[in-house]
Amino acid sequence: MLSYLLVFCPGSIVFSQQQKTESRIDSVMKQFDMVGLSVAVVKHGQIIYAHSFGLKNRETNTPLSNSDIFRIASISKSFSSTSIMQLASEGKLSLRDDVSDLIGFKVRNPKYPDKAITLKMLLSHTSSLNDDQGYFTLDVINPDKNPDWAKCYSDYAPGEKYSYCNLNFNMVGTIIERTSGQRFDKYVKQHVLDPLELYGGYEVGALDSTKFVTLYEYDPQTKTYTADPAAYNPRKTEIENYVQGYSTPIFSPTGGMKISATGLAKYMTMHMYFGKYGKVRIIKKKWSHLMQTPVLSGYGLALLTSGDLIPGKTMVGHTGSAYGLYSLMFFQPKEKFGIVAITNGCNKDSDVEFNPALKAVANVLYEELIK
Repeated sequence: MLSYLLVFCPGSIVFSQQQKTESRIDSVMKQFDMVGLSVAVVKHGQIIYAHSFGLKNRETNTPLSNSDIFRIASISKSFSSTSIMQLASEGKLSLRDDVSDLIGFKVRNPKYPDKAITLKMLLSHTSSLNDDQGYFTLDVINPDKNPDWAKCYSDYAPGEKYSYCNLNFNMVGTIIERTSGQRFDKYVKQHVLDPLELYGGYEVGALDSTKFVTLYEYDPQTKTYTADPAAYNPRKTEIENYVQGYSTPIFSPTGGMKISATGLAKYMTMHMYFGKYGKVRIIKKKWSHLMQTPVLSGYGLALLTSGDLIPGKTMVGHTGSAYGLYSLMFFQPKEKFGIVAITNGCNKDSDVEFNPALKAVANVLYEELIK
């Protein structure tokens, strides 16, 4: 059973193209033994195609549908950055602010104690922080909580190098909470999701669990899939004991957004049009441009610029991988097209920038529906 949306509008695809597209994607799914796949294609501000293939749950043989939601992993970071851009445009904080002043405890690389780590450094992964001590609690970097806090810092000076670090964005989420006065998940829902009329969020308990897509880890040794329930852990006890302005990593600002591929495509379109979707403006154009401007290694403020996804095209977006899921959201800001692809399990790791299964899917969608 397949779930799809085909929109007939200027630039929309014809039925024969749809059949060819789906035949090619079926071949990719077989090549990479994909469990399920949801895709959405945007052209000139419209979702021209959305389709779900394969299974939502292997054990129950439940087909995947367009309304089902995934934990999208690191694409979530862009929602945190979008929220920061809102607060910065309102003058409630500055990207130049010292993180120590924003987060409530000292944040300094002990090898460079006189060098401030700024909010922009967190957003661009140039802070010199690392994930060696983990990132699921701020205790790891808080000098009052962890005697090994210094291990959270790399040898180079803040601002000198790009090094991807999840802790950066769990700290960013905390800063959103402390600055806005709202719990992180509620802030994102009220200021990003609701204005765009998107279903999703960070709090598992606030969402319809029947919509969750089961995520599967692949074991290359046994060539088998295992469901990973940790992706949708409600963390009820932790939320009951929540300390606002400190417990924020519980919601995983770095990777915990749950949303459908079509919902993510609408959100992506907002960034494609520099902060505006239809008549709704989420962030001002200036701040949206800033998110898309590379700082080091092509990475901006939770949006990456890359020419390695589709030959000859410089794309902007983000990828995600966790619990067996792989996700991709990339758009071309000048030509106004974009692609979202999410799988809940495939037989290839992402040792390279782009998961090869999703890269293949993205190129099929581009060749058949955009090019």
